[in-house]
Amino acid sequence: MPIYRAPVEDTLFLLNDVLGLERHTNLPGFADATPDMVEAILGEAARFAEEVLQPLNRVGDKVGCVRGADGTVTTPPGFRDAYETYAAAGWVGLSADPAFGGQGLPYTLAAAVSEFVSSANMAWGMYPGLTQGAIAALAAHGSDDLKALYLPKMVAGTWTGTMNLTEPHCGTDLGLLRTKAVPAEDGSFRITGTKIFISAGEHDMAENIVHLVLARIEGAPEGVKGISLFVVPKFLPDAAGAPGARNAVSCGALEEKMGIHGNATCVMNYDGATGWLIGEAHKGLRAMFTMMNEARLGVGVQGLAQGEVAYQNAAAYAKDRVQGRALTGPKAPDKAADPIIVHPDVRRTLLAIRAINEAGRALILHTALMSDVAHRAGDDKDRQAADDFLGLMTPVIKGFLTDKGFQGAVEAQQMFGGHGYVAEWGMEQFVRDARIAMIYEGANGIQGLDLVGRKLPANNGRAIQAFFREMAGFVAERKADPVLGPLVASLEKGVGDLQKATMWFMANALKNPDNAGAGSTDYLALVGHVVLGWMWVRMAETAERLVAAGDPRRDMLERKKITARFFMERLMPETGACLARISAGSEAIMALPAEAF
Repeated sequence: MPIYRAPVEDTLFLLNDVLGLERHTNLPGFADATPDMVEAILGEAARFAEEVLQPLNRVGDKVGCVRGADGTVTTPPGFRDAYETYAAAGWVGLSADPAFGGQGLPYTLAAAVSEFVSSANMAWGMYPGLTQGAIAALAAHGSDDLKALYLPKMVAGTWTGTMNLTEPHCGTDLGLLRTKAVPAEDGSFRITGTKIFISAGEHDMAENIVHLVLARIEGAPEGVKGISLFVVPKFLPDAAGAPGARNAVSCGALEEKMGIHGNATCVMNYDGATGWLIGEAHKGLRAMFTMMNEARLGVGVQGLAQGEVAYQNAAAYAKDRVQGRALTGPKAPDKAADPIIVHPDVRRTLLAIRAINEAGRALILHTALMSDVAHRAGDDKDRQAADDFLGLMTPVIKGFLTDKGFQGAVEAQQMFGGHGYVAEWGMEQFVRDARIAMIYEGANGIQGLDLVGRKLPANNGRAIQAFFREMAGFVAERKADPVLGPLVASLEKGVGDLQKATMWFMANALKNPDNAGAGSTDYLALVGHVVLGWMWVRMAETAERLVAAGDPRRDMLERKKITARFFMERLMPETGACLARISAGSEAIMALPAEAF
């Protein structure tokens, strides 16, 4: 059976030592996040993930969700009880506004908890995860009446939330959307249409489900400029705000999927369902993007989470499985063979997964901290700079970390040989579950296009130029350091490759937009390697400082320094290959006629 231990020590190292959470006590909610409080929260989240959620992961995969003849959906055994316990403990509202019953703690802390949950049981974690995204959208764009009615219940976890974008004929291209909204005399709307791939669209874990639905008001302009966002509850709230009459929204089918079987992925039918406008008419995408951006960061966490749990199982197996002898002579002479951890290629594989995971965790927590600054800081310049970084990194975290999370799960499965292909070991479930993270919330190819086509040129390149300035200062301050110097040199080379790629796009993408499309995935990967390299230098620098100060965590800190060296020597050189592919342009890619494929 698979194992999982939440990386509490590593997360505390990042929050306290690398990111310095205590330095942000000027932000609302941060003063309450003392080191003792953070450690207690992470410890309890780890216990819940390990003892409650992880044992349900295989149950959810084998049993899945079941749709009844009346359209209701039953979740796997144990899911509902676990959710009720989670909600009652206040986890859904960990970082939510206290005005609506939340605890108001940093979003950074919620992101850390989300990783533990997703590693233990990714399918289960989607129910509260989507609710948190819906809370964010309603809090940012809903009217005071809508917020007062819905947010306290959603923050408490008694009502859950969804996002409804995709239709049978349109996914990424939302301008093709057909779901319509007809105004009613009472100020509400009647929503009619079909949505597909709706995660947690119907289930038995909460007393009400609040759907956020994109639709086009009758007479609105065609394309994305005519789309509005509506709140459409499963049960219409009565005068007291409790679930009342059933709304005209139903689950028409459950998708049969490759993975995440424990999450109900629904076809949702809206047959004149009652809904209320969120924000301004025809400005629905702006409101939905609040939820989508949070969801994309959450999906990046899922990529990391599956890579982490797969790594843990592979590392444990490699230390236990005996096959062959070490090339340098027997390491376990009392046994018939050595544990496979002695073999260099096994170590290379495991270190590659580990190096991505630990730097990916650092990047997610750093970006979550920037999200807190963007939403809570009092200084306009601080908020703008943090928001620029958040916008630049969102497609990278979603795209790069889910690519690497899936790759890590596959390579961890490989460590088991034939056992990895057998269900009882659990590795094939990690592979299947990790695969969806590369697809939903905008397939990873779209993330590359978003980065190159929208985020890079936004505000005349303000975000990427600020990043280059930060990297220049960071490198200049450390390149002469006798310990950090070799790591910084690798980072400097990667930043240089990124600058060259950026300049190549500036010179070649406008005259031929296909050049941008042809290089977008490689550009995303290039940024990913650079920012993870940046995280590794920061971790290695912190580790060196703490070791010199006599920190009792010496073994962990030395491991950080070694893994940083591995990343820079073995993974960072990928930036050169990315640059070479980007600079090749689109000519060969576009040369074949469509019928030749």
